[in-house]
Amino acid sequence: MGKTYERIDGRLRTFIEAQPLFFTATAPLSADGTVNLSPKGLKGSFAVLDERTVAYLDFAGSNAETIAHLRENGRITLMWCAFQGPPNIVRVHGRGEPVFRDDPRFQELLTRFPDIDPTLHGLRAVIVVTAELIRDTCGYAVPFMAYEEDRDLHAKRFAREDDASLDEYFRRKEHVRTSLDGLPGLPLPLPPSTF
Repeated sequence: MGKTYERIDGRLRTFIEAQPLFFTATAPLSADGTVNLSPKGLKGSFAVLDERTVAYLDFAGSNAETIAHLRENGRITLMWCAFQGPPNIVRVHGRGEPVFRDDPRFQELLTRFPDIDPTLHGLRAVIVVTAELIRDTCGYAVPFMAYEEDRDLHAKRFAREDDASLDEYFRRKEHVRTSLDGLPGLPLPLPPSTF
C-alpha cells in the first residue's frame, strides 16, 4: 500500500508538480497549541528545487500560523491528493523555513517561480522545505473532483496594495505578527519588495 522514497524524482515529482492543490500542516511545540492545516494553490506558486527540497510562495493572508510554527520549530508536512486519475496521496515530512524578502536568498528563489507574478499577491516569503521522509499511500477513499481553474480573487484583492499599504494590512490583522498561540509570526515592518 504505502511506499517510502529516498528522493522526489521521476513519477513522484511528475505527480506532485501536476497537482493544482496541496496542503501544509504545522504545529507549535506546546501540547495545547493550535495545529494549523492550510490549502495552497495558484498555478506556478510551487517548485521542486532538487531531489529533497521543495518551495512555495507564501502570499498575503489574514494570519501567519505556518510562518510562526516554522520559526519556532521548523516541522512541516506537505500533502498532495490525486483528485483525478489513479488514486494516490503523497506526503513530504520535513523541516521548513520562511525565507523573507530581506534574506539574501530571496531573489534567487523567486527565479524558481517564473510562471507567477508575485506583485499581484502580496508576497511575504518563500517557504523552503527539506524532506526528511517522503511517502505515498493509496488514496482509495479520496473522491474524484475536477479542477476547473484558479480563482482570481486573491490577485484582485492584493494587486492594489503597495508595500506601505500591505504592511498596514498586516499590522491590522490580529494573527499575522503573532500567531493564535502568541508565537512570533511575520516580522514587521515588511521589507520593501525588490520584485
